[in-house]
Amino acid sequence: MLFAKLLPREGNFFEMFNQHADRIVEAGRAFAKLVANYSDPVLRQKYNEEVDTAERAADRVTHEVNKAIHKTFITPIDREQIHSLINTMDDIADLIQDSAETMALYDVRHMTEEIVRLTDVSVKCCERVRDAVYMLAKIADPATAEAALKTCEEIDQLESDADRVMRSAMSRLFREEPDVREVIKLKAIYELLETITDKCEDVANVIEGIVLENS
Repeated sequence: MLFAKLLPREGNFFEMFNQHADRIVEAGRAFAKLVANYSDPVLRQKYNEEVDTAERAADRVTHEVNKAIHKTFITPIDREQIHSLINTMDDIADLIQDSAETMALYDVRHMTEEIVRLTDVSVKCCERVRDAVYMLAKIADPATAEAALKTCEEIDQLESDADRVMRSAMSRLFREEPDVREVIKLKAIYELLETITDKCEDVANVIEGIVLENS
């Protein structure tokens, strides 16, 4: 019993979730600025570095959460849920960074309307993820739990919107782009951006599970 009392009980998991969610939004907004200013090499590099900085910060939070899981005797929610949530959130930050890196690696020369639209939906998804994560500490309150579930539904809807943009983008790409190299490049970018919204939906599913089991 004394041993149990000496061990940390709840840690600061919710605070760390919030910190990570903030980094996701920072990465997403920096990427959106990269896309908006893609024709300017100086600004492109600046926002690329901001994406990298946010992603590295998110990685550090993920590491701290996974370390805290093993050091905390009593966690506020199920350990597996904590592990699943933080690592799925980290996948979002990784995908945003991957998108920026792929654009540079493939030497993409210009932004298409579809890239802009997918980026916009991705950023909105990231912001909704942050909103839902912020509510987790207070889901014992029925109104907060209901709001969290509604936010998760909004993420699902945004993911469906991204699917529609993706299908339209692919159709237009294969019908109208004569350069095979450009087809390969843009297809890869479209798929990465759509995957960001998929991963946001995965986070929403984890949060829904947490809310339903703990509210």
